[in-house]
Amino acid sequence: MNELMAVLQNPEAVITLAILVLAIVLFISGALAPELTGLLSVGLLIGSGILTPQKALAGFGSPALITLMGLFAVSAALFKSGALDRLRELIASERIRTPRRLIALLALVVAPISGVVPNTPVVASLLPVIEAWCHRRRLSPSRVLLPLSFATVLGGTLTLLGSSVNLLVSDISEQLGYGSLKLFSFTSIGIPIWLIGTCYLLLAPESLLPDRGRNINELGVNKEQTGYFTEVTIPSDSNLVGQSLHNSRLQRRFDVDVLELQRGKERFLPPLADRKLEPGDRLLLRVTRSDLLRLQQEHTVQLATKSSKDVSPKKTSGDSDECQKTVEVLLPAGSTLAGANLRELRFRQRHNSTVLALRRGQQTVQERIGQAVLREGDVLLLQAPLDAIRGLQANNDLLVLDQLENDLPTVPKKPIAIGIALAMLILPSVTSIPLVASVLLAAVAMVVGGCIRPRELQKSIRLDVILLLGSLSSFSVAMQTTGLANALAQGMEYWLKGWPNYAALLIIFLSTTILTQVISNAASVALFVPVAIQLAPGMNLPPSALLVTVLFGASQSFLTPMGYQTNLMVFGPGRYKFLDVTRYGAGLTALMTIFVPALVLLKYNNF
Repeated sequence: MNELMAVLQNPEAVITLAILVLAIVLFISGALAPELTGLLSVGLLIGSGILTPQKALAGFGSPALITLMGLFAVSAALFKSGALDRLRELIASERIRTPRRLIALLALVVAPISGVVPNTPVVASLLPVIEAWCHRRRLSPSRVLLPLSFATVLGGTLTLLGSSVNLLVSDISEQLGYGSLKLFSFTSIGIPIWLIGTCYLLLAPESLLPDRGRNINELGVNKEQTGYFTEVTIPSDSNLVGQSLHNSRLQRRFDVDVLELQRGKERFLPPLADRKLEPGDRLLLRVTRSDLLRLQQEHTVQLATKSSKDVSPKKTSGDSDECQKTVEVLLPAGSTLAGANLRELRFRQRHNSTVLALRRGQQTVQERIGQAVLREGDVLLLQAPLDAIRGLQANNDLLVLDQLENDLPTVPKKPIAIGIALAMLILPSVTSIPLVASVLLAAVAMVVGGCIRPRELQKSIRLDVILLLGSLSSFSVAMQTTGLANALAQGMEYWLKGWPNYAALLIIFLSTTILTQVISNAASVALFVPVAIQLAPGMNLPPSALLVTVLFGASQSFLTPMGYQTNLMVFGPGRYKFLDVTRYGAGLTALMTIFVPALVLLKYNNF
């Protein structure tokens, strides 16, 4: 405490501490977005003279942040190419019948994937598939969505690429002069932690996961809000012919609901699972936008909104596809199109665009797309040449909501994308090429290989994450520069004096974990790393041992929805309450608190 009081005689240390307190208050209150809080802190540290612009902004040009930017592009190319399609199909298959089997799949397969692909896009990709699985099984999503989040969090500490927090720790370590972390620096700890966590997910009592709704109508609300309605036909050469909907790859691979089957003049309504498909059958589907775009490349079905002319050899040439763009348009209040259907309006001829699907709030559209009477507020998904879209932007009857750059998935490029990703991992492991170079080369290769377009690469980069991580590293530098980190470390060392190393690491891990629950994990890392590193000499441990302890404490976050971004992503769809996360995650947190310090000491031969 005396050391801290002495340091606080320095005005720069007082200003730094005040800025840190302000940042923590803003992080907890949410008055500003996290990235704005980070930028505000950097501005104050520069404006008050605590840090020079070069030191304060060094984080924005760090290898770790550049690695993360390249990783965003690589991940986007992987998902766009359908690299997870086989996993999505496996989840929807008959082999996964119970929540326990699904949780096993998540823990044993999805978690390792999260070790090399950031866990946030993994959850985003699988969330609708798992919701559809719950819908078909008459189960509440709350029984499986928390395990999805926790599995990806466990996998995120298998390698350096698993989480942005890992890269931030590596960046701070390098800025403080201790060197950056390697791709597999903490994998020897991450693998046992993943296996321990997997055992917990498989053996934890089912009663810890609440049932927040088994009513089928309730479970379908989110799908109705986000789904489009469209029609497909079954060509005579389709491999769906003779199969029932229940066993067909249409429902296993895609997140769709079949609302109606039309066969000639006959109309069949649900239940349709056991009805066998015949050539020429017309299906009315409710489908997500991303899966609808995938259906355009699925040769087993044909979009009914396309006429035979649309699918002629001339029309399906590569050049024609490149000219087509996909947009969402809204019928605003006062639109003269409301009250008529698409056929009456001669929409295709009038606007030179094809209506792929229709979305109408929470209502189900049972009419065929061409016969559905348009209403104000309807959203149409259109495919049209760029010139036609520009014409729509000047049309008062339609409001263009957005222009999708990633119109069609690059499914034929899947082997190329997977090969590039594997090479990205292998190259820095067997050669002297740095990880940042490997990731950047992979990002460029994805563009050259046609797995992702240059503009899509730019859009894939999460600017909010980049701003937050780039600004937070200045916290650690300021604490080190003003002596604040050293003073706090000495106070902590005095308090932990006489404690065994295992107990000291346990306290550090638990403190980081608890702080992560109230502020972002990136912010807790920025605050704890410089303090923890100062404790290393007194504990006779290398600084990397303390770095890894803080890294796992910030990453293994299972106590609150705010503790990790994936927890927040499943919180709404699972209809969880705050304490549901705490109840299910408390046991896992206890296991992590016991085993992480032990594994750290075992790795560094200091047990």
